[in-house]
Amino acid sequence: MPRSPKIIAGGVILVFFILLALVGPVLVDGDPTKTTDVGLAGPSAAHWLGTTQSGQDVLAQVVYGARVSLGVGLLSALIATVLSIVVGLIGGYAGGVVDEVLSLLTNIFLVLPALPLVIVLAGYLPSRGVTSVAAVIAVTGWAWGARVLRAQTLTLRGRDYVQAAKASGERAWRIIFAEILPVEFPVIATSFLATVLAAILAEAGLSFLGLANLSTVSWGTMLYFAQNNQALLVGAWWWFIPPGLCIALIGAGLGLLNFGIDEIANPRLRTVLPKRRKRFGAGR
Repeated sequence: MPRSPKIIAGGVILVFFILLALVGPVLVDGDPTKTTDVGLAGPSAAHWLGTTQSGQDVLAQVVYGARVSLGVGLLSALIATVLSIVVGLIGGYAGGVVDEVLSLLTNIFLVLPALPLVIVLAGYLPSRGVTSVAAVIAVTGWAWGARVLRAQTLTLRGRDYVQAAKASGERAWRIIFAEILPVEFPVIATSFLATVLAAILAEAGLSFLGLANLSTVSWGTMLYFAQNNQALLVGAWWWFIPPGLCIALIGAGLGLLNFGIDEIANPRLRTVLPKRRKRFGAGR
């Protein structure tokens, strides 16, 4: 596999935040919800990213919040990817009535406005924990991946190796998951990464609107309390910039990974991009 600077850069960013979520709470000494009498203190040796209005350490909240934000993103992306694989591959391979029913279901979720639907569903949740929020986001985010996988499966089911597997008496489930699924791994990977990013943004949006569990520290809840306590007006930039910057960086990392995988998996991009680089280089 050729080296891609985008994959390397995106991978470094993603690994950093994964390590921050896994190891960070061990290294950071402090309870993110503990209140002190040092409110709205700027960055210092005692509090590297300052404190909130209630004296809570912002660095501890950023570190602990990475677990919730990444956890929601990965869990919802995993659920959505499994749904898209099942619906897309089975519908594309089976065809007929099965494909029509699954395509109708996919089209319904595609035309539904995702964010308003997430807000409505989250508002009626009896429990607003990480699992519940991830499930709601996954329910609204699987249709696009299913549509792409269905289109890929429709082109692959007529290939010679698939027809040979049919002729040899292989069962349909084995052809789908052993012959067709591995070929679609690049498409699945790009869909998974895009869903992770969308889920992190959706979780931050729900928390910012107060529709998530506000007792759980996440980057979204940090922005919610910073906005409610008018951190921007009082000049407490250290309260809202770190979580916003983390969301932007994880988004950039996932986007770079997505673009890098797409360049490697797409033969057109592999041939077009070097020509463009040479053209621009010659123009200089």
